[in-house]
Amino acid sequence: MLISTKGRYALRILIDMAEHDNGDYMPLRDVARRQDISEKYLESVAKLLVRGGILTGLRGKGGGYRFQRAPDQISVGEILRLCEGTLSPVSCLGPDAVPCERAPHCATLPLWRGLDRVISDYLDSRTLADLTSHDKGNDYVI
Repeated sequence: MLISTKGRYALRILIDMAEHDNGDYMPLRDVARRQDISEKYLESVAKLLVRGGILTGLRGKGGGYRFQRAPDQISVGEILRLCEGTLSPVSCLGPDAVPCERAPHCATLPLWRGLDRVISDYLDSRTLADLTSHDKGNDYVI
């Protein structure tokens, strides 16, 4: 499993927003400036986060993005699944996987299922709030 730039940037956007949240809509250009990421690229990630029910957006003066739920109610697993589609270590365990005819005899399938469970349990047990730290500033790398 390799987390894409989209997944990593989604976490960076959301951590930044959580650390600077005052309840108002936050302009994406502010996040882009603080994170030194292209605003245009962040727009595409933010749209995905809106479609996934994590953020809500408002256009126009005073617009931007804000959370639909509190950061402690948003799991890292939810964010990454939204961006990556799946966190499964092998394609046969993905949500759209075609049943494999070899599955009943596959010696490695229990291994992959176990790893899939460990990955999911770990990422689902961590929330966006767990990743924020107001005393560390903005010098984090994901």
